[in-house]
Amino acid sequence: MKLNVLILFLFTSNVFFSQDSISLKSQVRHTIDELVNFVKIPNDALDADDIDQNLIWLRNKFNERGFNTSVLETENLPLFFAALPMDDAKPTVLFYMHLDGQSVDPSKWNQPNPYHIVLKSKDGDEWKNESFEDLNDDIDYDWRLFGRSTSDDKGPIVMFLNTIDLLKKDAVEIPFNVKVILDGEEEKSSKPLPKAVKTYRELLKADFLVINDGPVHASGKPTVVYGCRGITTLSLTTHGPIKPQHSGHYGNYAPNPGFLLAELLASMKDGEGKVLVKGYYNGISLDEPTVTILKSVPDDAMKINSNLAIKTPEKVGGFYQEALQYPSLNIRGLGSGWIGEKARTIVPATATAELDLRLVPESDGTRLKNLVKNHIKEQGFYIKETIPTKEERMAHDKIITVKEGSVTDAFRTDLNNTYGNFLVNTLKETFNEDVVQIRIMGGTVPIAPFINELKMPAFIVPMVNPDNNQHSPNENLRIGQIAYGIQTFYSILSSPVE
Repeated sequence: MKLNVLILFLFTSNVFFSQDSISLKSQVRHTIDELVNFVKIPNDALDADDIDQNLIWLRNKFNERGFNTSVLETENLPLFFAALPMDDAKPTVLFYMHLDGQSVDPSKWNQPNPYHIVLKSKDGDEWKNESFEDLNDDIDYDWRLFGRSTSDDKGPIVMFLNTIDLLKKDAVEIPFNVKVILDGEEEKSSKPLPKAVKTYRELLKADFLVINDGPVHASGKPTVVYGCRGITTLSLTTHGPIKPQHSGHYGNYAPNPGFLLAELLASMKDGEGKVLVKGYYNGISLDEPTVTILKSVPDDAMKINSNLAIKTPEKVGGFYQEALQYPSLNIRGLGSGWIGEKARTIVPATATAELDLRLVPESDGTRLKNLVKNHIKEQGFYIKETIPTKEERMAHDKIITVKEGSVTDAFRTDLNNTYGNFLVNTLKETFNEDVVQIRIMGGTVPIAPFINELKMPAFIVPMVNPDNNQHSPNENLRIGQIAYGIQTFYSILSSPVE
């Protein structure tokens, strides 16, 4: 039976997975129409009514494909869950995507309404509008769909639905139980998710998790990501005079909080960008096989440096992928007094630095925050969680207010995991090229609760183009990535795990 299924897959994949396949292009065309319809429904993560309208659309579309669906209540906005009829003899795959998007500022977009998709082609360095009526059997895969959430993350959802259509049309038996969980608050950190996963633990249980979010590697090659960094934050405010003072009268006399903060921040890193906080990198070691995988990622250091317009990168790692294996300490914002045309000749009352700490699995976020606070104490600061009183100011030379943010954990699946090997081999056979394997990506996807609570291996299998402008004006999806996404889902859902 297993051999018959494999033979069926090889036959259908050879017929179906041709870029010129009529069935593929027809399904891509249908996917575009369905995506246009879906994107028209605004999905601002800050608007509960938006999310409700999206849930109605999703329920209808998944039900049409034979899924059983549920809206799972949480402490805030609900999750959407769908599953095909279960068979205890099959392994279970859980797909995670999200239906919400970040807020939009229409004035920054090159189209009247970011929720009304515009079709464009590249004309030199400029984009020009095209008519949807010109999308026919000769679809140009380099044309793009511009609109909020086309790539992040409504595009992959609609690709998935249309793959189910093709599998049914081709009479392919799916060798998995298929579950789907769609997040309604991913763009605002999915705060209800950890508790919701505990509540719906049995419903969400699966053998492995596939996250379809984010772009493929910059090379455009098929990509599998084994983990993502977590994040936590610290806000540091140093204090000078209780109110801003005239710099002529009190310069050289009143301590300047900007200099206090600058001296403190400078003590946290050396000249090459390595964190000097004691114990910050403890527990991290990279063996030779791991380094080999890291070096196999086809990053172009010269191109990265050129895009960033930097001469020399920091030396936390010897190359880009190695740098991502360590926790970072980043100043994401600085503020003190007034600047530019509003600059004033004062000694400011306060100076503030906002820090984000990107986490790897070896670095617990709470532990790292405590290490930073210990470092601050060693620099002679008196630490407060609130604004200091006058009495406290009079009693201490160096006072700092420290506010801590919540922790989103990192996750990383073993590079030799059976399901990871399955995904890599399936993509390699489908597209006939080596798959980019990324041990851990720099950004944060708030799905660590799945791994931590459900104890399942998890993999990110991105679908969209690297230059999609996610979270930004003029977000877009290359039409060729729709074909890629359908092929990817089709391969995964028609291939048995060996």
